[in-house]
Amino acid sequence: MILFPAIDLKEGLAVRLEQGDMARATVFHRDPAAQAHAFEQEGFEYLRLVDLDGAFAGKPVNADAVDRILESISIPVQLGGGIRNTATVEAWLEKGVTRVIIGTAAVRDPPFVKQAARDYPGKIAVGLDARDGKVAVEGWAETSELTALEIAKRFEDVGVAAIIYTDVARDGMLKGLNMDATIALAEAISIPVIASGGLASIDDIKALLEPRARKLAGAIAGRALYDGRLDAKEALAMIRAAKAAV
Repeated sequence: MILFPAIDLKEGLAVRLEQGDMARATVFHRDPAAQAHAFEQEGFEYLRLVDLDGAFAGKPVNADAVDRILESISIPVQLGGGIRNTATVEAWLEKGVTRVIIGTAAVRDPPFVKQAARDYPGKIAVGLDARDGKVAVEGWAETSELTALEIAKRFEDVGVAAIIYTDVARDGMLKGLNMDATIALAEAISIPVIASGGLASIDDIKALLEPRARKLAGAIAGRALYDGRLDAKEALAMIRAAKAAV
């Protein structure tokens, strides 16, 4: 189980949104590269980045900030936001991003995602952000008529590395992960699932390590790390202990 610290980029700054609303953004660090370095120093093994402006624009916007982050750390990075075509996938992978996250295009252009997963095995993740059970797209500004499971099923057996499942209603709200929905998705597909949206405290880490969550590949932590509700050292020690016990 991997715990991914999250850095969401808006206008070059590290922010957290509430329920995906760009008007409800809190700036947590004015230097995202310094924040990334701090996460690495704390012992995190994999960083999650989202270009929020890119998600709305449909193309990379915060490339300069991402470049600085990639230069400042040695741990792998998974990046999402505005990745809608093969050229963008290739550009990020060439820059050193380990895995790209495709969201809107997973709904709008499944053949592109399938081809990317075949061309870059292990390098493509699909981001499914659900609002009231239906997947939201275009930076969560629009909601499709498809469920997360319906979309995830499209990508079985094509080489997708992970599904990142976010409960939009909980994201940035510190209400706790939607374990029931995330586990149900993980049990219904063969692709590894990463939980996202609402991780609030060490209790969520404990829940992720329970036997019923054994199929989950990891979880994303954002606001709880920034405001001190989740102690990184304690969380990572708990995860290491659980791995050692297995």
